[in-house]
Amino acid sequence: MNRKVGAFALATLLPIPVLIAAGIWGGWVMAFACVYLSTLTFLLDELIVFAAEDSQPGVEFPAARWLSILLGMLHIPVLLFAAATISGAFGAGPIEQVAALFAFGLYFGQVSYSNAHELIHSARRLPFWLGTLVYSSTLYGHHVTAHRHIHHRYVGSDDDPNTARLGESFYGFAARAWTSSARLGLKVENRSQRARYGRIKPLRHMYAVYAGIGLTMMVGVTWAFGVAGLISFLLLSIYATAQILLADYVQHYGLKRASLPNGKLEPIGVEHSWNAPHPVSAALMLNAPRHSDHHAHPSKPFEALDLPEEDEAPMLPYSLPAMSTIALFPPFWRRAMDDRAAEWSRDGAVTAMAAE
Repeated sequence: MNRKVGAFALATLLPIPVLIAAGIWGGWVMAFACVYLSTLTFLLDELIVFAAEDSQPGVEFPAARWLSILLGMLHIPVLLFAAATISGAFGAGPIEQVAALFAFGLYFGQVSYSNAHELIHSARRLPFWLGTLVYSSTLYGHHVTAHRHIHHRYVGSDDDPNTARLGESFYGFAARAWTSSARLGLKVENRSQRARYGRIKPLRHMYAVYAGIGLTMMVGVTWAFGVAGLISFLLLSIYATAQILLADYVQHYGLKRASLPNGKLEPIGVEHSWNAPHPVSAALMLNAPRHSDHHAHPSKPFEALDLPEEDEAPMLPYSLPAMSTIALFPPFWRRAMDDRAAEWSRDGAVTAMAAE
C-alpha cells in the first residue's frame, strides 16, 4: 500500500479496535478511547506543524478506493456494536454509557460520515450505494440528495441551506439546515421521478430508500437490544448528525459568492470554503479539511485533494474538529470568525466584480 494511503488507513481504521476494546472492557480503556478521539488528535495536530504533502498530478491510488469501501462495509457492524455498548448490553455503567456515546459518536461523525461523503460522490454504483447506506443508517439519508444537488450548486448563497450566514449561531443553523435540506432534497427527487416516469413512484423514490434503511435499523436495534438499544441508537444518530452539521457550519461560515450583473452567482472558487492544514485530523477525516479543492473538483478522490495557499483561500485558526467545538459556544465563535469571514467575503466580491 502506498505510504500516503497507509497514513489514511492507520488514522481511520485504528479507532475501530480501540472502540471495540472500550466497549468490551470499559473503565480506563473507555476513557482512553474518548481521549484518543478528541484531545489526543487535537494535540497531535498542534504539535505536528507540517501539513500532509499534496498529490502529484495524474497519480492515482487504487488502494484508497478500497480503503473507502472497507470503511463503508465496517460501518453497520460498528454501529450495532455501539448501540449495544451504549444500551448497557455489555454491562457498561451510566458513566461508561455516556463516554461510549461520546467516543462512538466522534468516530461516526468524523470518520464514517467523512467516508460516506467520499462514497456518495463516486460515479461507481457500489460506493454510491454504500455511502447512501451509511447516511441512511443514522437517519440522515436525505443528505445524499441535498449535498450533491443543492449544496454543491448553491454553496455560498442564501439558496443553500447548508451555508451558515455571518452572525448565525450553530444552533439556529442546524435546525434550518436539516429541515430545509430535507425539503429541498425532496423537491429534487420528485422532479427526477416525474422526468423519468411521468409521475412519482413511491417504491422507487430515493426518500423511500432513506426511510426504509433508517426504519430497518430502528427495528433491528430494538429487536436485538430492546428499548434501551433504540434510545441508544437515536442518541447516537443525533450526535453523529450534529457533527456533520457542525462541519458544514464551520467550512462555509460567513462566506458568500457574489451576484454578477447578469443575476448569476460567481463561479465557485477556493475563497468560498474554510480550510485547515492540520495533518492528523485531515487523515482521520479523509482530507475533508481540504474543502476548497473538493468544491472545485467534487469528483476528485480524497487522497488527491490539495491544500490552497494561505493567501488564496480562508484558513481556520485551529483544526476542523477544534473549530467545531468552539462553534458550540457562539460568543467565542463569533469573536474568532466574524472578522475573518467578513474580510474574505468582501475580497471575494471585489474579485468577482473585477473579473466581470
